[in-house]
Amino acid sequence: MPVRSQVTDAGLALAVATLAIVGTLGAQRGGPGPGPGPAWPDAPDVRLLDAPGVVLVLAAALTLAVRRRWPVPVLGVVAAAVSTYLLLGYVYGPMLLCLAVAVYTVARHEPWRRSVAAAAGALLLVLLHVVLGRAPLPWVVALAPATAWVAVPYAVGATVRQSRLAAARERAEQVRERVADERLRLAQEVHDVVGHGLVAITVQADVARHVWDKDPERTPEALEAISRTSREALAELRATLDLVRRDPEGEQSAPGTATAAGTGTPGLGLADLPALGRRMEQAGLAVELTVAEEAAAELDAAGELAAYRVVQEALTNVLRHSPGRVARVAVTVEDGGVRITVASNGTGAIGGQPSGSGIAGMRERVSRLGGRLEAGPGGGQFQVRAWLPGTPR
Repeated sequence: MPVRSQVTDAGLALAVATLAIVGTLGAQRGGPGPGPGPAWPDAPDVRLLDAPGVVLVLAAALTLAVRRRWPVPVLGVVAAAVSTYLLLGYVYGPMLLCLAVAVYTVARHEPWRRSVAAAAGALLLVLLHVVLGRAPLPWVVALAPATAWVAVPYAVGATVRQSRLAAARERAEQVRERVADERLRLAQEVHDVVGHGLVAITVQADVARHVWDKDPERTPEALEAISRTSREALAELRATLDLVRRDPEGEQSAPGTATAAGTGTPGLGLADLPALGRRMEQAGLAVELTVAEEAAAELDAAGELAAYRVVQEALTNVLRHSPGRVARVAVTVEDGGVRITVASNGTGAIGGQPSGSGIAGMRERVSRLGGRLEAGPGGGQFQVRAWLPGTPR
């Protein structure tokens, strides 16, 4: 147990012990007649607190110092001490607080089967003085308060336990959801980086193989393009995988940990689209790119990254699926956000198959930011149309 919890329990035990002794002595003075007398006028044989009684009170109270370490054994000791105290005929008083605290602790910290059994055993011990006729009240009257000292704290402890368990389950579910979302996001990042790089490398390798014999002078250029694309893809992949590595202090990065871009991923955005277009052109795809100057001001880092990834995925799939190898990209400001349109000059899907993972991944990425994405043929073209909400001003 934490030291703070141990100190708290020790302080509680001392407080209960003091209250039990002082309170019991005070109860004894409540009887009729001058000086000390019985607390119950109808039960003149009530025993006044003496040395054995003080020992029983201290045994029950001070045992509470380890109540959270050993809840059930502590309840057993407290119930036995309280039962003995009552069987010896001592006055009712704050001594029963020890029992209430012990019962509450068992109900709060133990599984319900174990806690019910322990509380039932404690109740039987406490009721012995009623059954054997040692209660200072008629047994029918004494049964209710004796039972209440067990039932009420048990109900309170069980309620607190269930509330804490429900809150813990909710937190665990939230953590699982965040982890699942983070895994999906990382998978999409890796898919976009690796997929784009491998497609570009494959196309450039085919070009190199084609010109090897027909135009040998272009071969070094094609190989250089392959090398450059590989380095760029590897750099992006390393930046993405850094999310699951330990930071310099040795602590694991939490889901959603931000890097320079504030998104937990490389700081890519609308300003990087011209370089992306050049890389695609080196791979054999003609790109017509139009980006509104005010578009970048509408998006935060996460929005810019999403816009970049949508264009990257769409262009990659134009390179893979469109026979014309021509794409038009337009980024404009519209309806309080940024509109992204990528169109090929054919009807082949530019997000993979219309129902495949390419479009699904783009749609999921955009929807997480509150945007929307549509994809499909129209006017002799296949278009990917995405809208991302602007940053609130």
